Amino acid sequence: MRPEPGQVLHFSEDPTITRFVPHLAATARQPGEYVWAVDAARSPDYWFPRQCPRVLAWDTAGTTRVHAVEYGWLDRMRTVELYAYRFDAAPFRPFRESGGGAGFAVVATEPVAPLGPADRVGDLFALHEEAGIELRVLANLWAFWDEVVAGPLEHSGIRLRNARPRPVG
Repeated sequence: MRPEPGQVLHFSEDPTITRFVPHLAATARQPGEYVWAVDAARSPDYWFPRQCPRVLAWDTAGTTRVHAVEYGWLDRMRTVELYAYRFDAAPFRPFRESGGGAGFAVVATEPVAPLGPADRVGDLFALHEEAGIELRVLANLWAFWDEVVAGPLEHSGIRLRNARPRPVG
């Protein structure tokens, strides 16, 4: 599930949205009201239930990718009904580029309507496999996060506040 050329995607568990209005997300670390979307390269970062904590790592060429989740999220990954909304990329601008062709998030500062109804994303495990993305399942994300942050790979941590607590010691 990736956007076509000239499109960007927004992933949601709600298939009924007909208009996206910029807003300040409750978890935002930056000021401003936005509608968020992603390009084709970053779409796999959102092949997860919305609240699922995950660690993402890739080489600078963007050709090798590893995603990690916790065991506690496996059932939700199997059962979530995830949808993708397609947008014309024109009203969106890059928010923050990631290095090495790994793609980027884009934002719109005006209301936008999807190009059509939401597309069901489908089997999240199959998407990872078809894309050649290694999906690791760990008891706890923090050791892997620490390893990735200290190493040479590009990385992202999404919804880490929902991860199991960092082990003590």
